[in-house]
Amino acid sequence: MDALVTKAARIGRLLDEFYPDPAIPLDHRDPFTLLVAVLLSAQTTDKKVNEVTPGLFARASTPAALAALPVEAIHALIRTVGLAPTKARHLHALGRLLVERHGGEVPRALDALEALPGVGHKTASAVVAQAFGIPAFPVDTHIHRLAARWGLSSGKNVQQTERDLKRLFPRDEWRRRHLQLIYFGRERCPARAHDPADCPICSWAAVSAPAGRTPQR
Repeated sequence: MDALVTKAARIGRLLDEFYPDPAIPLDHRDPFTLLVAVLLSAQTTDKKVNEVTPGLFARASTPAALAALPVEAIHALIRTVGLAPTKARHLHALGRLLVERHGGEVPRALDALEALPGVGHKTASAVVAQAFGIPAFPVDTHIHRLAARWGLSSGKNVQQTERDLKRLFPRDEWRRRHLQLIYFGRERCPARAHDPADCPICSWAAVSAPAGRTPQR
């Protein structure tokens, strides 16, 4: 375990060099619009989400306004994102329940968020971390893949990977590590056509790091 903590600390230092102040990649104005954007991002690129949310938020910038929109109208505004019909139904119900259960406010508690339509653990964790600054470590496919590639987790699912990463990284780092790992996975460490020998982290941290490669930093 000590060796893994040391490895995680070294990875953290490199991530801080590459992404010292990582921005949330989804355009939003407040906790509600962030919640909607994260919900829409499932099986969809952030770029596509950012293309549809201006039109959606122009019509529904509050839970009450979202609840007032018919499902068909929501679908028309988000139709180019993946799973649009299902997401339209979830968003309509989400707006209604936020008004009925939470006075039109986004709850800060994970369990309250996870009880909302279309909001799973990853979405809820992202919202509490990025909207409210509460320590959480949402694990998406990029993070799950990198944790396995670097030997930080042997988890067969994102839940186990989340538990492993929370043990390896200090609690006050979770929020930024989540974003840094997403950016690193997208920009520097893709799943395919990736040369570990040229990667500033894989070259020394990967479980199958290139033999004879001089570790970087």
